[in-house]
Order: sequence, then C-alpha cells, then structure tokens
Amino acid sequence: MNSMQLQENISLKDYSNYKIGGPARLFADVETTEELREILKQVQNDNEKIFILGGGTNILIDDKGFDGLVIHNKIQGINIVDDGLEVGSGVMIEDLLAFCVENSLSGLEWAGGLPGTIGGAIRGNAGAFKGEIKDNVLQVQSLNLKTQNDVIRNQDKCGFGYRNSIFKSREGATEFITHAVLQLILGDKEEIKQKIQQKIEYRINRHPMDYPNIGSTFKNIPLNLLSAKLQKEFAGFVKIDPFPVVPTTKLLALSGLKGRRVGDAMISDKHPNFIVNLGAAKSDDVKSLIEIAKEAVKEKYGIILEEEIQHLG
Repeated sequence: MNSMQLQENISLKDYSNYKIGGPARLFADVETTEELREILKQVQNDNEKIFILGGGTNILIDDKGFDGLVIHNKIQGINIVDDGLEVGSGVMIEDLLAFCVENSLSGLEWAGGLPGTIGGAIRGNAGAFKGEIKDNVLQVQSLNLKTQNDVIRNQDKCGFGYRNSIFKSREGATEFITHAVLQLILGDKEEIKQKIQQKIEYRINRHPMDYPNIGSTFKNIPLNLLSAKLQKEFAGFVKIDPFPVVPTTKLLALSGLKGRRVGDAMISDKHPNFIVNLGAAKSDDVKSLIEIAKEAVKEKYGIILEEEIQHLG
C-alpha cells in the first residue's frame, strides 16, 4: 500500500488552503485506522512530534516547516448505521453535505460552504449560522497515538465548548479522531439542498473566497465578557453564534484595519476577520498582521482577541 509510506521533506504549501508553509521532515497519508497504526509502528521514537493534517483550512504553517511527522488524514466512508451516520474523519464537509442531500438527511444545513474535514470540525467544534457540530455528534472514535488504544466517547464526554473540544485540549491532544457517528433526521431533499445553497451563497458574497485564506482569524467575543459600557456600544452588532457574541470583524473594521498589508498578506477589506494571501505571502507576514490587529483592538477597546486559527512549526 503506497498511501501509507513514510515520505521525507514534503512541502506543506500545497496541503494548505493558504498556500503558505515549509516542508515536513516526515509525512504520510493514511486512509484507514490500520494504516495509521502501521505508520506509528514505523516511527520508533516516542518523542517524535506528530501533527494531524486534515483539510488545511484553519492552520498557519510556518515557512520554516515542521520538524516532525505530519499525518495527512484521508480516512473516508459515510455509512448509515442504526443510530445515525458513521463518517470517516477525513471526509470533507462538502462531500458529507452532498451525501445528506442525496439521502434527505437534515441537521447539517448550517455547515453549507464550511471548508475542511469532519475530523477538523469536531476538534474545533466548528459552528456557523447558529449551529455547531457538537449538536450533531452522538459519538467520536479516536486512536491514542501514544498507546495506540481506541477511545470511544459519547457526545457529553467530548468536552465541547466554543470552538473547542477535548481533542484540542492537553488531555486529547495525543488522539487522532478516526470516525464519528452523527445524529440527523429525515427531511425534504429540496428544502435541505436549498438551505445549504443559501449558506454557500452567503459565504461567497461576504467572504473573500477569491484569495487563499484560512477562514476567520479570531474568535468572536462573547457578549458577557464585555463591560456594560461596551455591551451598550455594540448592542446593534450582537449576533447569536450560538450564544450572544460581538462579531470580531466589526471590531477590526472599526479599528481601521481593513486593507492593511504586510508583504503579500492583507486584512481583507471584504471581511476583516480574514487575512488573505495576495500571492506570495509568507507566514511571518500573516503573523505580523495578527499582532497589528490584536494591538489595535486592545488599544481601542481594551479587548484581547483570541485566535481561532492554529499554528504549525
């Protein structure tokens, strides 16, 4: 099986939605849990740094690359089971939604246009349009990379929070999500299709999809964390996501950050929570803009922005 051979010095730029990033010292594609175990056996060193790469959609990869093993998750498969839908963690959200439409399964319409894999969505508890993946999860199966034991958790044991889960925390950081069982309901095929399409069009109209990007750079601000004065000031902007938040994009716009550039990285003037790659952006260009944005918002509003994206390298 060629897919699971350990490769050396593989450029990660092409695996990133951002088209930014240096080489991985070791790299492997895995399509099954067995292949994953096989790769782990080949890496004898217990201290080997391991990074799991899905769709490469909310990750900034350093131009210096990654001095460790990158496992590219390509575990596929979507099957209707007794209590729901069993999905391989490497399945792209787009393909999952196509399956839902085909089989008249409702519950994931909010994810229309969401990039990346189901594994990545679960790890970061992806959400949009008042929905979150945690509301669809019944069970998650993972493999502990250290012990190689399978771990099965029901929804309530996954530690889901705002753009967070146990798999993102220290406790679950050494686990590779392999499969998930999702809860969906039967619905009207045309209606499901239409709702997904609406979300896709919303994103196309409001997000800078014409340039490489990795989605929202910063998390939105939970309303209850703001002072009474700021709550009043931002009252007109509040949205439910899935609880009341002030969209960070508003703070960035009000701080005059639209269109700010460092090298070929730019804070989008269409949606300032996106930092786009105009062509030849370097990871340091993006990092500089992140710091400029944090500084500006902190100075103007006293708010500390928290990044939604992940850094590698």
